[in-house]
Amino acid sequence: MSSKPDRLVQIPLALPLKAGVSRDDLIESASNRLAVDLVDHWPEWPANMVVLAGPVGSGKSHVAAVWAQTADAVILPMQALDDEFALSFEGNVVLEDASAGAVPEEPMFHLLNRSRAGGYFVMITSREFPAAWGIGLPDLASRLKLAHLVELGEPDDKLLAAIIFKLFADRQMQISPQLVRYLIMRMERSLGAANALVGWMDREALSRKTKVNRKLAAEALEAFGMV
Repeated sequence: MSSKPDRLVQIPLALPLKAGVSRDDLIESASNRLAVDLVDHWPEWPANMVVLAGPVGSGKSHVAAVWAQTADAVILPMQALDDEFALSFEGNVVLEDASAGAVPEEPMFHLLNRSRAGGYFVMITSREFPAAWGIGLPDLASRLKLAHLVELGEPDDKLLAAIIFKLFADRQMQISPQLVRYLIMRMERSLGAANALVGWMDREALSRKTKVNRKLAAEALEAFGMV
């Protein structure tokens, strides 16, 4: 018997096990083209600080992970940033999940100053641009106005299809274009949803010793409340 998780309204991006984070693993489409272009043109950026903003599942973390490998950057949750790190770290850095009330303002100000003085780069991911973070420290608000802002949209059909094909290929599984179209016409439009659906179908296909087919795809969509 298959297990059905509770309904998921939003599924955060979770990259598949052993997923590649090289540039070749970053699939480009209209919804993420500006972000991919940033990775391709680093270090020739218009500013040393970039903010990637977009909804859950738009691929911000994947873009950031690819850039981090390219730029040998450290990835740190924004809420983990403190004075010790900000005042001692030298190098490129990704700060994940900035949001209102979740930005350590003094450490952030010190880190941005040190990065600028040292010629290092900072990439920040968020659902919103800095104007919505409610920054109270005037000097930090001023620094953030210098950031280069890039917006990612919800994944379009091209990106979702390519991601689904790749997720199955990573598992040495083949799937028909017709079945991919069936999924993307019905699923939540996020990379996290694609990963969750493919993972569920993979596990169920192995458990039942069957191929991934439309019936299994329909069950996966139902399991995650996407019908």
